[in-house]
Amino acid sequence: MTMDSVPATPEPVRPAEELPDTTGREPSDPTSPSGSTARVALVAAAASLGIGWLGDQLIFWSGGFGLNGFLWVLTLVTTAFALGRWGGLPLTGEGRWLMAAAVFFAGGLMWRSSSLLQGLDLLAIAFCLGLAAVTARGGSLSRSGVISYLAGLLLSSVNHLIGPFALLFHDIRWQELPRSRWSERMAAILRGLIIALPLLFLFGSLFVAADAVFERMIQNLFTLNLPRLADHVFGLGFFGFLAAGFLRTALLQKPGELPQVDRPPTFALGAIETGLVLGLLNLLFLSFVLVQIRYLFGGAALVQQTVHLTYAEYARRGFFELVSVAALVLPVLLVLHWLIPPDRKEVQRLFRWLGGSLIALLYVIMASAVQRMLLYQQEYGLTELRLFTTAFMAWLAFVFAWFLFTVLRGRHERFAVGALASGLFVLAALHGLNPSDLIVRKNVALLQTTGRFDGAYAASLGPDAIPALVEALPALPPAEQEVVAAELQFWSERLQRKDWRSWNWGRARALNALQSLKES
Repeated sequence: MTMDSVPATPEPVRPAEELPDTTGREPSDPTSPSGSTARVALVAAAASLGIGWLGDQLIFWSGGFGLNGFLWVLTLVTTAFALGRWGGLPLTGEGRWLMAAAVFFAGGLMWRSSSLLQGLDLLAIAFCLGLAAVTARGGSLSRSGVISYLAGLLLSSVNHLIGPFALLFHDIRWQELPRSRWSERMAAILRGLIIALPLLFLFGSLFVAADAVFERMIQNLFTLNLPRLADHVFGLGFFGFLAAGFLRTALLQKPGELPQVDRPPTFALGAIETGLVLGLLNLLFLSFVLVQIRYLFGGAALVQQTVHLTYAEYARRGFFELVSVAALVLPVLLVLHWLIPPDRKEVQRLFRWLGGSLIALLYVIMASAVQRMLLYQQEYGLTELRLFTTAFMAWLAFVFAWFLFTVLRGRHERFAVGALASGLFVLAALHGLNPSDLIVRKNVALLQTTGRFDGAYAASLGPDAIPALVEALPALPPAEQEVVAAELQFWSERLQRKDWRSWNWGRARALNALQSLKES
Protein backbone atom coordinates (compact mmCIF):
# COMPACT_ATOMS: atom_id res chain seq x y z
CA MET A 1 0.00 0.00 0.00
CA THR A 2 1.42 3.34 -1.01
CA MET A 3 1.58 6.44 1.08
CA ASP A 4 -1.00 8.15 -1.16
CA SER A 5 -3.54 5.40 -0.49
CA VAL A 6 -3.43 5.78 3.32
CA PRO A 7 -6.80 7.24 4.39
CA ALA A 8 -6.52 10.65 6.03
CA THR A 9 -7.24 10.82 9.70
CA PRO A 10 -10.48 12.75 10.14
CA GLU A 11 -10.12 16.12 11.91
CA PRO A 12 -11.83 16.04 15.29
CA VAL A 13 -14.98 18.08 15.53
CA ARG A 14 -14.48 21.11 17.77
CA PRO A 15 -17.18 22.10 20.21
CA ALA A 16 -19.37 24.96 19.12
CA GLU A 17 -18.05 27.30 21.78
CA GLU A 18 -14.48 26.81 20.42
CA LEU A 19 -15.33 27.66 16.84
CA PRO A 20 -14.05 31.06 15.74
CA ASP A 21 -16.65 33.81 15.39
CA THR A 22 -16.78 34.80 11.73
CA THR A 23 -19.89 36.93 11.96
CA GLY A 24 -18.02 40.08 12.90
CA ARG A 25 -20.47 40.82 15.73
CA GLU A 26 -19.34 42.09 19.09
CA PRO A 27 -19.81 39.86 22.13
CA SER A 28 -23.30 40.18 23.55
CA ASP A 29 -22.13 40.90 27.07
CA PRO A 30 -22.41 44.68 27.43
CA THR A 31 -19.97 44.73 30.33
CA SER A 32 -17.18 43.11 28.35
CA PRO A 33 -14.33 45.53 27.68
CA SER A 34 -14.26 44.37 24.08
CA GLY A 35 -18.06 44.33 23.77
CA SER A 36 -20.55 47.16 23.51
CA THR A 37 -18.84 49.09 26.30
CA ALA A 38 -15.75 49.44 24.13
CA ARG A 39 -17.88 50.62 21.22
CA VAL A 40 -19.64 53.16 23.45
CA ALA A 41 -16.26 54.36 24.70
CA LEU A 42 -15.00 54.86 21.13
CA VAL A 43 -18.10 56.78 20.07
CA ALA A 44 -18.04 58.78 23.33
CA ALA A 45 -14.48 59.87 22.60
CA ALA A 46 -15.46 61.00 19.12
CA ALA A 47 -18.57 62.73 20.45
CA SER A 48 -16.50 64.51 23.09
CA LEU A 49 -14.26 65.89 20.38
CA GLY A 50 -17.30 67.21 18.53
CA ILE A 51 -18.83 68.68 21.71
CA GLY A 52 -15.48 70.26 22.51
CA TRP A 53 -15.39 71.89 19.07
CA LEU A 54 -18.97 73.09 19.61
CA GLY A 55 -18.02 74.64 22.96
CA ASP A 56 -15.03 76.37 21.40
CA GLN A 57 -17.12 77.82 18.58
CA LEU A 58 -20.22 78.72 20.57
CA ILE A 59 -18.91 79.78 23.98
CA PHE A 60 -15.18 80.46 23.96
CA TRP A 61 -15.33 83.15 21.28
CA SER A 62 -18.76 84.65 21.96
CA GLY A 63 -17.90 86.99 24.84
CA GLY A 64 -20.83 85.99 27.04
CA PHE A 65 -23.45 83.40 27.89
CA GLY A 66 -26.83 83.04 26.30
CA LEU A 67 -28.09 80.75 23.58
CA ASN A 68 -24.62 79.17 23.36
CA GLY A 69 -24.69 77.79 26.91
CA PHE A 70 -28.14 76.30 26.40
CA LEU A 71 -27.17 74.63 23.11
CA TRP A 72 -23.98 73.19 24.61
CA VAL A 73 -25.63 71.70 27.70
CA LEU A 74 -28.55 70.40 25.63
CA THR A 75 -26.13 68.74 23.19
CA LEU A 76 -24.18 67.14 26.04
CA VAL A 77 -27.27 65.76 27.77
CA THR A 78 -28.88 64.60 24.51
CA THR A 79 -25.66 62.84 23.51
CA ALA A 80 -25.55 61.02 26.85
CA PHE A 81 -29.14 59.77 26.47
CA ALA A 82 -28.71 58.79 22.80
CA LEU A 83 -25.38 57.07 23.35
CA GLY A 84 -26.70 55.15 26.33
CA ARG A 85 -29.72 53.97 24.38
CA TRP A 86 -27.62 52.99 21.37
CA GLY A 87 -25.03 51.15 23.43
CA GLY A 88 -27.44 49.24 25.63
CA LEU A 89 -26.58 51.39 28.67
CA PRO A 90 -29.85 53.30 29.15
CA LEU A 91 -29.99 56.13 31.67
CA THR A 92 -32.76 54.97 34.00
CA GLY A 93 -31.44 56.23 37.34
CA GLU A 94 -32.87 59.14 39.30
CA GLY A 95 -30.00 61.34 38.17
CA ARG A 96 -31.57 61.79 34.76
CA TRP A 97 -34.02 64.25 36.30
CA LEU A 98 -31.09 66.41 37.36
CA MET A 99 -29.95 66.41 33.73
CA ALA A 100 -33.32 67.93 32.84
CA ALA A 101 -32.80 70.52 35.58
CA ALA A 102 -29.37 71.34 34.14
CA VAL A 103 -30.95 71.97 30.73
CA PHE A 104 -33.54 74.24 32.38
CA PHE A 105 -30.92 76.39 34.10
CA ALA A 106 -28.90 76.44 30.89
CA GLY A 107 -32.04 77.95 29.41
CA GLY A 108 -31.85 80.50 32.22
CA LEU A 109 -28.59 81.71 30.68
CA MET A 110 -30.51 82.90 27.63
CA TRP A 111 -33.53 84.04 29.67
CA ARG A 112 -32.01 86.58 32.06
CA SER A 113 -28.85 88.64 31.66
CA SER A 114 -28.14 89.42 35.33
CA SER A 115 -24.52 88.46 35.99
CA LEU A 116 -25.37 87.28 39.51
CA LEU A 117 -28.28 85.19 38.28
CA GLN A 118 -26.18 83.71 35.48
CA GLY A 119 -23.45 82.86 37.99
CA LEU A 120 -26.02 80.95 40.05
CA ASP A 121 -27.19 79.25 36.84
CA LEU A 122 -23.66 78.02 36.15
CA LEU A 123 -23.35 76.70 39.72
CA ALA A 124 -26.71 74.94 39.40
CA ILE A 125 -25.68 73.39 36.07
CA ALA A 126 -22.38 72.14 37.50
CA PHE A 127 -24.11 70.79 40.63
CA CYS A 128 -26.88 69.04 38.69
CA LEU A 129 -24.60 67.49 36.07
CA GLY A 130 -22.02 66.47 38.66
CA LEU A 131 -24.58 64.66 40.81
CA ALA A 132 -26.47 63.32 37.80
CA ALA A 133 -23.34 61.74 36.29
CA VAL A 134 -22.93 59.29 39.19
CA THR A 135 -26.66 58.46 39.45
CA ALA A 136 -27.75 58.46 35.81
CA ARG A 137 -27.72 54.68 35.39
CA GLY A 138 -28.49 53.72 38.97
CA GLY A 139 -28.46 54.92 42.51
CA SER A 140 -31.01 56.77 44.57
CA LEU A 141 -31.29 60.50 45.12
CA SER A 142 -34.59 60.45 46.96
CA ARG A 143 -33.28 58.26 49.79
CA SER A 144 -29.73 59.53 50.18
CA GLY A 145 -28.47 61.84 52.88
CA VAL A 146 -26.74 65.19 52.64
CA ILE A 147 -23.33 63.63 53.32
CA SER A 148 -23.96 61.14 50.52
CA TYR A 149 -24.73 64.05 48.18
CA LEU A 150 -21.45 65.75 49.09
CA ALA A 151 -19.50 62.49 48.78
CA GLY A 152 -21.18 61.85 45.43
CA LEU A 153 -20.13 65.27 44.15
CA LEU A 154 -16.57 64.63 45.28
CA LEU A 155 -16.58 61.23 43.57
CA SER A 156 -18.03 62.79 40.42
CA SER A 157 -15.31 65.46 40.39
CA VAL A 158 -12.59 62.81 40.61
CA ASN A 159 -14.25 60.76 37.86
CA HIS A 160 -14.52 63.83 35.64
CA LEU A 161 -10.81 64.51 36.07
CA ILE A 162 -9.59 61.00 35.33
CA GLY A 163 -12.46 60.03 33.02
CA PRO A 164 -11.00 61.32 29.73
CA PHE A 165 -7.72 59.47 30.33
CA ALA A 166 -9.55 56.27 31.34
CA LEU A 167 -11.73 56.60 28.25
CA LEU A 168 -8.76 56.79 25.89
CA PHE A 169 -6.33 54.40 27.54
CA HIS A 170 -8.55 51.83 29.25
CA ASP A 171 -12.09 51.68 27.92
CA ILE A 172 -11.20 51.79 24.22
CA ARG A 173 -9.38 48.59 23.24
CA TRP A 174 -7.36 50.05 20.41
CA GLN A 175 -5.55 46.80 19.67
CA GLU A 176 -8.85 44.98 19.14
CA LEU A 177 -10.30 47.41 16.62
CA PRO A 178 -10.74 46.01 13.07
CA ARG A 179 -7.72 46.87 10.96
CA SER A 180 -6.75 46.90 7.29
CA ARG A 181 -3.65 48.05 5.48
CA TRP A 182 -5.28 51.47 4.94
CA SER A 183 -6.29 51.83 8.58
CA GLU A 184 -2.81 50.81 9.76
CA ARG A 185 -1.23 53.45 7.55
CA MET A 186 -3.66 56.08 8.75
CA ALA A 187 -2.97 55.12 12.35
CA ALA A 188 0.76 55.43 11.71
CA ILE A 189 0.28 58.82 10.08
CA LEU A 190 -1.87 59.96 13.01
CA ARG A 191 0.72 58.83 15.54
CA GLY A 192 3.43 60.62 13.59
CA LEU A 193 1.40 63.85 13.44
CA ILE A 194 0.63 63.70 17.14
CA ILE A 195 4.37 63.52 17.86
CA ALA A 196 5.51 65.95 15.18
CA LEU A 197 3.00 68.79 15.43
CA PRO A 198 3.85 69.90 18.99
CA LEU A 199 7.54 69.85 18.08
CA LEU A 200 6.93 71.84 14.91
CA PHE A 201 4.84 74.34 16.85
CA LEU A 202 7.50 74.69 19.55
CA PHE A 203 10.52 75.16 17.30
CA GLY A 204 8.57 77.11 14.70
CA SER A 205 7.44 79.61 17.34
CA LEU A 206 11.04 80.10 18.44
CA PHE A 207 12.22 80.63 14.86
CA VAL A 208 9.39 83.09 14.18
CA ALA A 209 10.33 85.05 17.29
CA ALA A 210 14.01 85.01 16.30
CA ASP A 211 13.80 86.35 12.73
CA ALA A 212 11.36 88.82 11.16
CA VAL A 213 11.97 87.56 7.59
CA PHE A 214 11.21 83.98 8.62
CA GLU A 215 8.12 85.24 10.43
CA ARG A 216 6.77 86.94 7.28
CA MET A 217 7.55 83.84 5.23
CA ILE A 218 5.61 81.62 7.63
CA GLN A 219 2.71 84.06 7.72
CA ASN A 220 2.59 84.21 3.92
CA LEU A 221 2.87 80.45 3.65
CA PHE A 222 0.27 79.41 6.17
CA THR A 223 -1.68 82.66 6.78
CA LEU A 224 -2.31 81.38 10.28
CA ASN A 225 -2.77 83.37 13.45
CA LEU A 226 -0.77 81.20 15.80
CA PRO A 227 -2.05 82.79 19.05
CA ARG A 228 -5.63 82.41 17.84
CA LEU A 229 -4.94 78.82 16.81
CA ALA A 230 -3.57 78.11 20.28
CA ASP A 231 -6.75 79.61 21.79
CA HIS A 232 -8.87 77.34 19.58
CA VAL A 233 -6.85 74.31 20.70
CA PHE A 234 -7.36 75.31 24.33
CA GLY A 235 -11.10 75.86 23.86
CA LEU A 236 -11.58 72.54 22.09
CA GLY A 237 -9.51 70.73 24.70
CA PHE A 238 -11.29 72.36 27.66
CA PHE A 239 -14.85 71.68 26.55
CA GLY A 240 -13.91 68.29 25.09
CA PHE A 241 -12.33 67.31 28.40
CA LEU A 242 -15.50 68.28 30.27
CA ALA A 243 -17.66 66.31 27.83
CA ALA A 244 -15.45 63.21 27.95
CA GLY A 245 -15.42 63.22 31.75
CA PHE A 246 -19.19 63.54 31.92
CA LEU A 247 -19.97 60.91 29.28
CA ARG A 248 -17.53 58.44 30.76
CA THR A 249 -18.84 58.95 34.31
CA ALA A 250 -22.49 58.78 33.27
CA LEU A 251 -22.26 55.83 30.88
CA LEU A 252 -19.24 53.66 31.64
CA GLN A 253 -18.91 53.84 35.41
CA LYS A 254 -20.46 50.87 37.17
CA PRO A 255 -23.86 52.03 38.46
CA GLY A 256 -24.38 51.98 42.19
CA GLU A 257 -25.66 53.90 45.16
CA LEU A 258 -24.14 57.18 46.25
CA PRO A 259 -21.22 56.75 48.67
CA GLN A 260 -22.30 56.19 52.25
CA VAL A 261 -20.25 57.84 54.98
CA ASP A 262 -20.83 55.88 58.18
CA ARG A 263 -20.63 57.37 61.62
CA PRO A 264 -17.25 56.69 63.30
CA PRO A 265 -17.81 53.58 65.46
CA THR A 266 -15.75 55.00 68.31
CA PHE A 267 -17.50 58.39 68.37
CA ALA A 268 -21.21 58.47 69.19
CA LEU A 269 -23.29 61.01 71.08
CA GLY A 270 -25.27 59.90 74.09
CA ALA A 271 -28.01 61.62 76.03
CA ILE A 272 -25.59 63.70 78.10
CA GLU A 273 -23.66 65.13 75.15
CA THR A 274 -26.81 65.72 73.09
CA GLY A 275 -28.65 67.36 75.97
CA LEU A 276 -25.67 69.52 76.89
CA VAL A 277 -25.00 70.79 73.34
CA LEU A 278 -28.61 71.41 72.31
CA GLY A 279 -29.65 72.57 75.77
CA LEU A 280 -26.99 75.26 75.91
CA LEU A 281 -27.80 76.38 72.37
CA ASN A 282 -31.47 76.65 73.33
CA LEU A 283 -30.60 78.77 76.36
CA LEU A 284 -28.41 81.05 74.25
CA PHE A 285 -31.08 81.51 71.58
CA LEU A 286 -33.79 82.05 74.17
CA SER A 287 -31.75 84.63 76.04
CA PHE A 288 -31.09 86.50 72.79
CA VAL A 289 -34.79 86.55 71.94
CA LEU A 290 -35.82 87.71 75.43
CA VAL A 291 -33.18 90.41 75.84
CA GLN A 292 -33.51 91.71 72.28
CA ILE A 293 -37.26 91.35 71.86
CA ARG A 294 -37.77 95.12 71.97
CA TYR A 295 -35.12 95.61 69.31
CA LEU A 296 -36.20 92.61 67.28
CA PHE A 297 -39.71 93.94 66.75
CA GLY A 298 -39.33 97.62 67.51
CA GLY A 299 -39.30 98.62 63.87
CA ALA A 300 -39.45 102.25 62.79
CA ALA A 301 -40.75 103.47 66.16
CA LEU A 302 -37.69 102.06 67.93
CA VAL A 303 -35.32 103.70 65.46
CA GLN A 304 -37.01 107.07 65.92
CA GLN A 305 -36.95 106.83 69.73
CA THR A 306 -33.38 105.58 70.11
CA VAL A 307 -30.62 108.18 70.09
CA HIS A 308 -27.83 107.63 67.54
CA LEU A 309 -29.59 104.55 66.12
CA THR A 310 -30.02 104.89 62.34
CA TYR A 311 -31.92 102.64 59.97
CA ALA A 312 -28.65 101.44 58.52
CA GLU A 313 -27.32 100.43 61.94
CA TYR A 314 -30.59 98.80 62.92
CA ALA A 315 -30.83 96.65 59.80
CA ARG A 316 -27.23 96.03 58.77
CA ARG A 317 -25.94 95.18 62.23
CA GLY A 318 -28.61 92.56 62.70
CA PHE A 319 -29.64 91.15 59.36
CA PHE A 320 -26.53 89.51 57.97
CA GLU A 321 -25.44 88.21 61.39
CA LEU A 322 -28.86 86.61 61.87
CA VAL A 323 -28.70 85.12 58.38
CA SER A 324 -25.35 83.59 59.32
CA VAL A 325 -26.87 82.15 62.49
CA ALA A 326 -29.71 80.55 60.52
CA ALA A 327 -27.31 79.14 57.92
CA LEU A 328 -24.99 77.63 60.57
CA VAL A 329 -27.72 75.97 62.64
CA LEU A 330 -28.64 73.56 59.83
CA PRO A 331 -25.24 71.83 59.45
CA VAL A 332 -24.89 71.71 63.26
CA LEU A 333 -28.20 69.86 63.61
CA LEU A 334 -27.41 67.52 60.70
CA VAL A 335 -24.00 66.57 62.12
CA LEU A 336 -25.41 66.04 65.61
CA HIS A 337 -28.16 63.79 64.25
CA TRP A 338 -25.60 61.83 62.19
CA LEU A 339 -23.52 61.19 65.32
CA ILE A 340 -26.45 59.71 67.27
CA PRO A 341 -26.73 55.90 66.89
CA PRO A 342 -30.07 54.90 65.32
CA ASP A 343 -30.71 52.29 68.02
CA ARG A 344 -30.48 54.83 70.87
CA LYS A 345 -34.18 55.70 70.95
CA GLU A 346 -33.98 57.80 74.08
CA VAL A 347 -31.23 59.96 72.58
CA GLN A 348 -33.17 60.31 69.34
CA ARG A 349 -36.22 61.41 71.34
CA LEU A 350 -34.16 63.98 73.25
CA PHE A 351 -32.75 65.29 69.96
CA ARG A 352 -36.27 65.71 68.57
CA TRP A 353 -37.45 67.77 71.54
CA LEU A 354 -34.39 69.99 71.86
CA GLY A 355 -33.83 70.28 68.11
CA GLY A 356 -37.47 71.22 67.57
CA SER A 357 -37.37 73.92 70.25
CA LEU A 358 -34.15 75.30 68.79
CA ILE A 359 -35.76 75.57 65.35
CA ALA A 360 -38.80 77.29 66.89
CA LEU A 361 -36.54 79.93 68.46
CA LEU A 362 -34.67 80.20 65.16
CA TYR A 363 -37.91 81.02 63.33
CA VAL A 364 -38.40 83.99 65.66
CA ILE A 365 -34.89 85.20 64.91
CA MET A 366 -35.37 84.70 61.16
CA ALA A 367 -38.62 86.66 61.27
CA SER A 368 -36.73 89.47 63.00
CA ALA A 369 -34.04 89.41 60.31
CA VAL A 370 -36.61 89.66 57.52
CA GLN A 371 -38.40 92.46 59.36
CA ARG A 372 -35.17 94.40 59.68
CA MET A 373 -34.42 94.03 56.00
CA LEU A 374 -37.92 95.08 54.95
CA LEU A 375 -37.57 98.18 57.11
CA TYR A 376 -34.21 98.96 55.54
CA GLN A 377 -35.62 98.50 52.04
CA GLN A 378 -38.44 100.93 52.78
CA GLU A 379 -35.90 103.62 53.53
CA TYR A 380 -32.96 102.86 51.23
CA GLY A 381 -34.44 100.75 48.47
CA LEU A 382 -33.65 97.33 47.09
CA THR A 383 -30.34 95.89 45.88
CA GLU A 384 -29.30 92.52 44.50
CA LEU A 385 -27.57 91.58 47.74
CA ARG A 386 -30.65 92.41 49.82
CA LEU A 387 -33.03 90.62 47.46
CA PHE A 388 -30.96 87.46 47.03
CA THR A 389 -30.21 87.22 50.75
CA THR A 390 -33.93 87.51 51.50
CA ALA A 391 -34.60 84.74 48.99
CA PHE A 392 -31.96 82.65 50.75
CA MET A 393 -33.78 83.21 54.05
CA ALA A 394 -37.05 82.08 52.45
CA TRP A 395 -35.34 78.90 51.30
CA LEU A 396 -33.93 78.32 54.80
CA ALA A 397 -37.42 78.74 56.27
CA PHE A 398 -38.69 75.91 54.07
CA VAL A 399 -35.63 73.75 54.72
CA PHE A 400 -36.08 73.95 58.51
CA ALA A 401 -39.77 73.07 58.13
CA TRP A 402 -38.72 70.13 55.96
CA PHE A 403 -36.15 69.18 58.63
CA LEU A 404 -38.94 69.04 61.22
CA PHE A 405 -41.09 66.92 58.91
CA THR A 406 -38.37 64.45 57.91
CA VAL A 407 -35.36 64.21 60.21
CA LEU A 408 -37.22 64.77 63.47
CA ARG A 409 -39.85 62.21 62.42
CA GLY A 410 -37.34 59.49 61.63
CA ARG A 411 -37.30 60.03 57.85
CA HIS A 412 -33.85 61.56 57.53
CA GLU A 413 -33.20 59.88 54.17
CA ARG A 414 -35.87 62.14 52.61
CA PHE A 415 -34.32 65.40 53.79
CA ALA A 416 -31.60 65.95 51.18
CA VAL A 417 -33.78 65.58 48.09
CA GLY A 418 -36.35 68.04 49.47
CA ALA A 419 -33.67 70.59 50.34
CA LEU A 420 -32.16 70.25 46.85
CA ALA A 421 -35.51 70.47 45.05
CA SER A 422 -36.58 73.53 47.04
CA GLY A 423 -33.26 75.27 46.36
CA LEU A 424 -33.62 74.71 42.62
CA PHE A 425 -37.23 75.92 42.83
CA VAL A 426 -36.20 79.16 44.55
CA LEU A 427 -33.57 79.78 41.86
CA ALA A 428 -36.14 79.13 39.14
CA ALA A 429 -38.56 81.51 40.88
CA LEU A 430 -35.91 84.23 40.87
CA HIS A 431 -35.73 83.90 37.09
CA GLY A 432 -39.46 84.45 36.86
CA LEU A 433 -39.21 87.38 39.28
CA ASN A 434 -36.56 89.14 37.13
CA PRO A 435 -34.54 90.66 40.02
CA SER A 436 -32.98 93.57 38.09
CA ASP A 437 -36.34 94.76 36.76
CA LEU A 438 -37.95 94.39 40.20
CA ILE A 439 -35.17 96.38 41.90
CA VAL A 440 -35.51 99.32 39.50
CA ARG A 441 -39.31 99.45 39.76
CA LYS A 442 -39.22 99.17 43.55
CA ASN A 443 -36.63 101.95 43.88
CA VAL A 444 -38.49 104.20 41.43
CA ALA A 445 -41.65 103.73 43.50
CA LEU A 446 -39.74 104.69 46.67
CA LEU A 447 -38.47 107.82 44.95
CA GLN A 448 -41.83 109.49 45.57
CA THR A 449 -41.49 109.14 49.35
CA THR A 450 -37.74 109.17 50.01
CA GLY A 451 -36.53 111.41 47.19
CA ARG A 452 -33.52 109.12 46.68
CA PHE A 453 -32.59 107.12 43.60
CA ASP A 454 -29.17 105.74 42.67
CA GLY A 455 -29.14 105.91 38.89
CA ALA A 456 -25.58 104.61 38.51
CA TYR A 457 -26.37 101.50 40.54
CA ALA A 458 -29.64 100.89 38.71
CA ALA A 459 -27.87 101.07 35.33
CA SER A 460 -25.16 98.70 36.57
CA LEU A 461 -27.76 95.95 37.02
CA GLY A 462 -27.43 95.14 33.33
CA PRO A 463 -29.77 94.69 30.37
CA ASP A 464 -32.58 93.17 32.44
CA ALA A 465 -33.02 96.55 34.15
CA ILE A 466 -32.97 98.66 30.96
CA PRO A 467 -36.68 98.41 29.96
CA ALA A 468 -37.73 99.61 33.44
CA LEU A 469 -35.09 102.37 33.37
CA VAL A 470 -36.28 103.61 29.97
CA GLU A 471 -39.85 103.63 31.23
CA ALA A 472 -38.92 105.50 34.43
CA LEU A 473 -36.47 107.97 32.84
CA PRO A 474 -38.90 110.95 32.60
CA ALA A 475 -39.81 110.63 36.31
CA LEU A 476 -36.20 110.73 37.55
CA PRO A 477 -34.56 113.86 39.00
CA PRO A 478 -32.55 115.82 36.39
CA ALA A 479 -29.18 114.82 37.85
CA GLU A 480 -30.11 111.15 37.84
CA GLN A 481 -31.54 111.45 34.34
CA GLU A 482 -28.14 112.54 33.05
CA VAL A 483 -26.40 109.65 34.80
CA VAL A 484 -28.91 107.07 33.55
CA ALA A 485 -28.91 108.48 30.00
CA ALA A 486 -25.11 108.22 29.82
CA GLU A 487 -25.22 104.63 31.08
CA LEU A 488 -27.96 103.74 28.60
CA GLN A 489 -25.81 105.08 25.77
CA PHE A 490 -22.95 102.89 26.95
CA TRP A 491 -25.23 99.85 27.03
CA SER A 492 -26.58 100.66 23.58
CA GLU A 493 -23.09 100.56 22.07
CA ARG A 494 -22.09 97.47 24.03
CA LEU A 495 -25.18 95.44 23.20
CA GLN A 496 -24.80 96.15 19.49
CA ARG A 497 -21.51 94.21 19.52
CA LYS A 498 -23.08 90.95 20.75
CA ASP A 499 -23.40 88.14 18.20
CA TRP A 500 -26.05 85.48 17.79
CA ARG A 501 -24.17 82.91 19.87
CA SER A 502 -24.65 84.91 23.06
CA TRP A 503 -28.23 85.88 22.22
CA ASN A 504 -30.24 86.51 25.35
CA TRP A 505 -33.91 87.44 25.75
CA GLY A 506 -33.06 90.07 28.36
CA ARG A 507 -30.55 91.70 26.01
CA ALA A 508 -33.06 91.56 23.16
CA ARG A 509 -35.66 93.35 25.29
CA ALA A 510 -33.06 95.91 26.31
CA LEU A 511 -32.16 96.64 22.68
CA ASN A 512 -35.83 97.08 21.78
CA ALA A 513 -36.30 99.48 24.70
CA LEU A 514 -33.21 101.49 23.72
CA GLN A 515 -34.39 101.63 20.10
CA SER A 516 -37.78 102.95 21.18
CA LEU A 517 -36.03 105.57 23.33
CA LYS A 518 -34.02 106.78 20.33
CA GLU A 519 -37.11 106.97 18.15
CA SER A 520 -38.95 109.01 20.74
